[in-house]
Amino acid sequence: MTKTSMTLEWKLPQLKTPLPGPEAQRIVKLDARYISPSYTRSYPLVAKRGRGAIVEDLDGNRFLDFAAGIAVVATGHCHPEVVEAVQKQAAELIHMSGTDFYYENMVTLAEKLEALAPGKGEKRVFYGNSGAEAIEAAMKLARYATGRKNFIAFHGCFHGRTYGALSLTASKTRQRDRFGPLVPGVFHAPFSYPYRCPLGAPPEKCGEACLNYLENVILKTVTSPEEVAAIVVEPIQGEGGYVVPPPAFLQGLERLCRQHGMLLVADEVQSGMGRTGKWWASEHAGITPDILCLAKGIASGLPLGVCIARADLMNWPPGAHASTFGGNPVAVAAALATIRLLEGGLMENARRLGDYIFGKLADWPRRHRLVGEVRGRGLMIGLELVKDKQTRERAPKERDAVVEAAFQRGLLILGCGLNTIRLAPPLIIDQEQADCALGLLEDALTEVEKR
Repeated sequence: MTKTSMTLEWKLPQLKTPLPGPEAQRIVKLDARYISPSYTRSYPLVAKRGRGAIVEDLDGNRFLDFAAGIAVVATGHCHPEVVEAVQKQAAELIHMSGTDFYYENMVTLAEKLEALAPGKGEKRVFYGNSGAEAIEAAMKLARYATGRKNFIAFHGCFHGRTYGALSLTASKTRQRDRFGPLVPGVFHAPFSYPYRCPLGAPPEKCGEACLNYLENVILKTVTSPEEVAAIVVEPIQGEGGYVVPPPAFLQGLERLCRQHGMLLVADEVQSGMGRTGKWWASEHAGITPDILCLAKGIASGLPLGVCIARADLMNWPPGAHASTFGGNPVAVAAALATIRLLEGGLMENARRLGDYIFGKLADWPRRHRLVGEVRGRGLMIGLELVKDKQTRERAPKERDAVVEAAFQRGLLILGCGLNTIRLAPPLIIDQEQADCALGLLEDALTEVEKR
């Protein structure tokens, strides 16, 4: 098989069997027997291998992946340069534990991240294994550095499922049910969601209304600002529905933090690493967080979570916090390769293809009765589905039906929030793949609308 034919075969979806195929059905049945039922599977995809933006299942069906392993495989599945970096590092050193020993590539990546992170000045890096671990580190560091105990997070936010991160999370009650009591000292405020403002303000006033509520209600009746260690915010809410707040809302949070000595923690686990067409979604609002949390796309699929903070904040003593596997040399090698690829054109591709897709989606709210709003930045795109354009009644069942119908056509997408479809493809996609995905998605949407 020639390289060209292999490339063509791995570019667009090809379905060979009804879905799920017999081998996929076999694994799904075994999975139900042996695996925790707490996982949230949207449809019966049983992945066998991936190349670029294509995933092949056990039955030989190939799908166009516009979920990217939940926004993780930023450089696509098994990018040759990432694979080469992983293989080379695995042949030299797989593990030594950066908690107790030194190795070079931990420092190399930290130096690179310092240069890329928003703001000037020296920074330090803590390595973990996931976004939740990055958030846990940020919470501990914020308390340690400020001597304060409380946190402010936002309705609709998702920061992880470990106890500290879960205490911040307020995306769905299912994620918190029967797990209390959670970490004390966390208070939630309304997030600026212009399409359906939680305070009933018009879209252009939603950011201002939410800031006023935080400043004049939360910080005056629930917790004084002098007791707040940090405000923790997603510059674009991920699991909450790909909600993009106005820049002035994020700028207002930064102002409040500076005014009252609170730290600003930006959770860029899903929105960072070039997905929005910039390194960080924070950059679109021009804010500089004190602490930055990363994971997902940073290592193209290998487990790595990172907490970056100003050096004057991250000055805790040895033993204060650590992670046995955090900063694993193989994961770090993958991260360094990922950054090279993002710098080499993939981040610009995310911006360019994002603009192209938004252009194609611009009239969907007019043409499709289920599409209430299209929003996002770069290749972090949300389509909110509603039953009624006037009342904006949510359409969660219809959203799930569209996700399933897209799968049946060979397109992998996921939901987020209660009624939003997210498009988060690998940053390597080209215009042909974007057109294919939008065509399949529109077919699926039209089918559900006709029902």
